Amino acid sequence: MNESITVVGNVASVPERRDLPSGGTVTSFRMAVTQRRFDRERSTWVDGHTNWFTVSAFRALGENVYRSLHKADRVVVTGRLRLREWETDAKKGVSAEIDAEALGHDLLWGVSVFQRAESPSAAGAGDTPHAAGAEPSARAEEVQTWGAPGAPRELVTSGETPF
Repeated sequence: MNESITVVGNVASVPERRDLPSGGTVTSFRMAVTQRRFDRERSTWVDGHTNWFTVSAFRALGENVYRSLHKADRVVVTGRLRLREWETDAKKGVSAEIDAEALGHDLLWGVSVFQRAESPSAAGAGDTPHAAGAEPSARAEEVQTWGAPGAPRELVTSGETPF
C-alpha cells in the first residue's frame, strides 16, 4: 500500500537524524493522531482512538525537520502512507509509516517564525547571495525571516515579503 495521506497530530518522540550510506540524511519521529469529538451530554470535548505513525523526512526536508521540530509540537504532515507487516517470535502486527513530502507546524495552536534555509545545491545558481564568486551583501547577512503574529520583533526582517 502506498497512498497519499495528510494527518494532523503531535510529535510524540524526539526527532532523530541519521546519515544514510548514500550520503543523504533522514529524520524520523513518532506521531500521535488522536480523534476528538464533542460529547453533547457533558458539553465537553473528549479524546477518541489514537493512531500512531512513524514519520520519515529525507534530504533537505529531513534537515529542516531536525532543526525545527520538537517533541509535543503540533504538526501537519503530508506524504505517502506505507503499512508494513512485522513479526517476532512472540507477536506480529502492522506499522503505519509516512514518508513525508511536506511538513509544518499547525498554526491553529501557536505561532511560528519562518527562516529560509540555505541550500548547498543553490551554490552557483547565480540568484542566491552566496552564489559561486559572489560577494555576500549586507542584505545576505541578515536573518531572512518573516514574522507570524506574536513573533519577537528582533526576528522579523522588514522589507520583502515571502511571496
